[in-house]
Amino acid sequence: MVRKAFTAPNVSSSGPYSHAIDAGDFYYFSGQTAKNAVQVTEDNREIAAQTEKCFENIQYVMNEVGVTMDDVVKVNVYLTGMKYFAEMNAVYETKFAKPFPARTCVAVYELPLGADVEIEVIVKKP
Repeated sequence: MVRKAFTAPNVSSSGPYSHAIDAGDFYYFSGQTAKNAVQVTEDNREIAAQTEKCFENIQYVMNEVGVTMDDVVKVNVYLTGMKYFAEMNAVYETKFAKPFPARTCVAVYELPLGADVEIEVIVKKP
């Protein structure tokens, strides 16, 4: 299989990976943090602001692919503490319509670039 990769010009990468990969019937999107923005601002310290920025970065990549949040079938959320769960959920639920995509949310010890939340999605091709 030849991988077709997508990269958004206004989203940075913190390692050797593609922002999204075309995998036949699905697109797999790499995790995004608030710190993956090309311009990182100080207002991205609060978990709600970080979560918003994660989705903004995901949307930038989705624009390159030509899909929307309505096409998302699976989401993985990584938090540096479950103390952030309610605040993250408050932002998360504004990004999707019912029925919500399948989701996994786990607490991890650390995330790249000092972020407190990272979000990745899988999209079924329309």
